[in-house]
Amino acid sequence: MAKQNRRDFLKSVTVLTAGVAGVSSASAKAAPKDVLSEDRMGVLVDTTVCIGCRNCEWACKTAHDLPTEPQEHYEDRSVFKQMRRPTTKALTVVNEYPNPKNPAIPTDVKVQCMHCDHPACLSACIVGAFSKGENGAVVWDTNKCIGCRYCMVACPFQIPTFEYDKAINPKIMKCDFCIERTKDGKLPACVNICPVEALTFGPRSELIKVARERIKRDPDKYINHIYGEYEAGGTSWMYLANQDFSKLKFPKPGDKPMPGTSESIQHGIFAYFVPPASLYALLGGIMWITKNKEKSE
Repeated sequence: MAKQNRRDFLKSVTVLTAGVAGVSSASAKAAPKDVLSEDRMGVLVDTTVCIGCRNCEWACKTAHDLPTEPQEHYEDRSVFKQMRRPTTKALTVVNEYPNPKNPAIPTDVKVQCMHCDHPACLSACIVGAFSKGENGAVVWDTNKCIGCRYCMVACPFQIPTFEYDKAINPKIMKCDFCIERTKDGKLPACVNICPVEALTFGPRSELIKVARERIKRDPDKYINHIYGEYEAGGTSWMYLANQDFSKLKFPKPGDKPMPGTSESIQHGIFAYFVPPASLYALLGGIMWITKNKEKSE
């Protein structure tokens, strides 16, 4: 296997350094897409209805060609003994918590990317690999990603995961709102399979009206809080519950969009240092050269 000697490496660094200004200006022109449409879609999750069947987990894996067990395997409720997060092999998971209003019937909560209105991952990504489309979906472009994984740090919901087990072309993995299905007029896989209609897909503005009506109609069943209506500046996935969301391990990101927080931190760090665009362009270029050299070898 050919190795890059010191002279070749220094040549690469010199070329990249000389091109930093050009790359930085090009990056500004190729800013990530961030469309906040009034008609964006969303999903309302009613945790008082969910029965923890985990059919949504199976449907999600099947729709995204991820390895999975037969559907009947998901009847195993032993997984609820510990809290789970989405992984590279499971883009959505269901967790279970005690129900103070009825101990015999636990509260089950589906977890996935929240598809924020103002995505922190999009703001944090230094190469514009993330974008938010008109339908509300926040998606990731593998062809642009350089593997910095800053999106994982920036996300207030701890959702993006990285394929550490892959040496070549590892990916950032997260729910993509079944964007390919919805383009064809289909429901997201998890929504389509839910046997108790705990998941409602539709225009976000209409879902908020539906949620408020449910709370008004049955105040003893729900707490007066639609999680995701304002959290982190608003999200496409929203939740109803019969108890405080902190009891269900939901984070408290506040109502302000998270990109403002992450960007202020970045600006503070780099105020008297190398401009981030220049530094990241240099590091990203070196990673790109190494990555493509490995492929050719």
